[in-house]
Order: sequence, then structure tokens, then C-alpha cells
Amino acid sequence: MHLSTPRLEIDVDRIAHNARSIIAECGRHGVQVAAVTKVLRAHPALLRALEQAQVSMVADSRISNLRRCVESGIGVPTMLLRAPSLDEVSAAVRWADYSLNSSVETVRRLSQEAKFAGVRHKVVMMVDVGDLREGLWPEHVVEAVSAVSKLPNIEVAGLGTNLACYGGVVPSEENMAVLVRLLDECRAETGLPLELVSGGNSANLPLLKEGRMPAQINHLRIGEAICLGRNVIDRTPWPGTRQDTVRLVAAVVETERKPSIPLGPSGQDAFGNEPVFVDRGVRLRAICNIGRQDVPAEALTPQDPGIYVLGASSDHLILDVTDAVEPVGLDSEVGFWLNYGGLAAASMSEDVQKIGV
Repeated sequence: MHLSTPRLEIDVDRIAHNARSIIAECGRHGVQVAAVTKVLRAHPALLRALEQAQVSMVADSRISNLRRCVESGIGVPTMLLRAPSLDEVSAAVRWADYSLNSSVETVRRLSQEAKFAGVRHKVVMMVDVGDLREGLWPEHVVEAVSAVSKLPNIEVAGLGTNLACYGGVVPSEENMAVLVRLLDECRAETGLPLELVSGGNSANLPLLKEGRMPAQINHLRIGEAICLGRNVIDRTPWPGTRQDTVRLVAAVVETERKPSIPLGPSGQDAFGNEPVFVDRGVRLRAICNIGRQDVPAEALTPQDPGIYVLGASSDHLILDVTDAVEPVGLDSEVGFWLNYGGLAAASMSEDVQKIGV
């Protein structure tokens, strides 16, 4: 069967291996894992991998992806990671069993929709412990939890936080202790069990593995470590996982020997940047059928160690293939590994085919 390009090849068994490894590690510390599906848009191949690993919960920031999870028949609870906008609350109640929230008004709207639908919606109230993304500031947490706990058709499942996404703040014993302290205060104020304590994402795994995570933290939302096998603090391989899980393949549409430096005066490129070039003489260059509309060039690492990514325009990826291990011609396909941002972008591109292998 001929496979079109560009394409993402998603290795189901390798991702399932990563998921099992991380779920087992978290389980040894009493922590449940919500497998995050957004980087691959809840593609059926990813969902098959998560089913193989017997995940107990899936999570995503996009309601459309949670709908794919539910309609796939995966049969586990769903968690909405990004607080719904007010025009999304009806869909959130329909497709998400849990949602992460920091606005009392949003939870009030979720309550109304849940009552209308005849369901009970679970919310996790988010706390900002320093990364300055979403979350209630600590001094407002007890009051907010007390307010939403009185709303009909709403179950306050617990508290959560998020780190190492916007501000790059690393999870620590100190910022986790803030979450635990507020948990105790909320329990004392409301009398609720608040059983789910969601301490963060893949960035929390080093703290967990080192045995420094507070025992009260019993839930993590893991995406990159499962899909790409990376320690997201420094992007080194995470122990017990594979990094060759998703491959991008593009076709060569031109090969030509050309100078390393453009000829004539130069200004900005198509994206408003002023490119800098290194003179390496005349080199064999290849152009592939993918560009920045699909994936950032800097997110790609060629599988062939002799190939170098020179840059990209909207629709063309330019490579130096002079030292390629395997000859590159018009009949060639070139494979790349991607970082998290690159995978997310390629997954969103309608022009990149996605297949499970």
C-alpha cells in the first residue's frame, strides 16, 4: 500500500509500553494517571495504545478530543484540562466527567447545565502555586471551594495545580506543600473529602521518582512522558520509556547542489525574521513537501545523522543532505523525530496524514 506524505507514523505498541511503565511507577507511589491525549488529538492509534496500557482516565484540553475519546468506546472517565469558556459549558458537561476550573462563575454555569442534563459534574479547583498560568491565587482558594461546594449537580472532587508550562516553575516539595496546606484548609472549611489531589503533569515525575512528592498528591496528568518518553524538565529520556514513538515522514521534491549563502542583498524572510547563514561552500540540498504551516523546522531531528535541517518556508523544508548516510533523491522519503511542540503542530495540520503502525 502506498502511503502519502507528509505523514505521522504513530507506533501503538511503543506508546503503550511507555504508558504501562509510567502508570506502574506512579502506582508504586499511590498516584493515579490521567493520560493526556491532546498532542495527538486523541487519534485512534493513541487511544488503542492507551487501551492496551489499561489507563484509568484520559484527559485533554479540547472538548472535541474528549468527544473522540468517548465515541471511541475507550470507556474510562474523561477530564477537561482547560477550563471551559462560558459558551462551552454545555459540551463540557456532555463529554467530560471532570473539569479543571478556577472561576466560581464558570462552575455556576456548569452547575446549571449539569442540572439541565440530569447529571452530576465533577470539578477540580485549580490553584496557582507560582507558574502564573491558570489557578486561584492561594488566598482565594478556601472561599471559592466553599462557594462551589454549595452548587447543585456539582461535586468538588478535589484540588489541582499546574507547573512548568508557562513560567517554567519546577515542581518542588515547597510548592506541592502549598497545595496540600490549602487542601487541608478546604477540607476543614467544607467537610468535603476532596479525594482527588492533582499535583501536575509530566514535570512532576522526577519529584515522584525521588520520593519527595507529598503523600497527599494522588493524581497526575501525563502527556509528553507517555507519548515521547521525555523528562520534560530537561528533555532527556525518561527511564523505562522509548523515544522512537512517533515519526514524521516527508517526501523529497527537489535535490540540487547550491551555495550555502543566498546571492544578492537580503532582507526579512516570509515570517519577518532576518536569517543568518554559514558559508559551507556548495552543498547538496533537498527540499521536502512540508513547511512551517505544518511544523516548526527547529522541532525536527532527522533520523539520518548526516542530514541537517537548514530551515523552512511556509510549504518547503530545506535540508543539507551532502553527508547523508543513505543517498537522497527524488524517490526518497526522509524521516524525522519531533519534539512536543512539533508533534502538537503536525497533529493539528489537516495536510499531515496520521497512521498507526
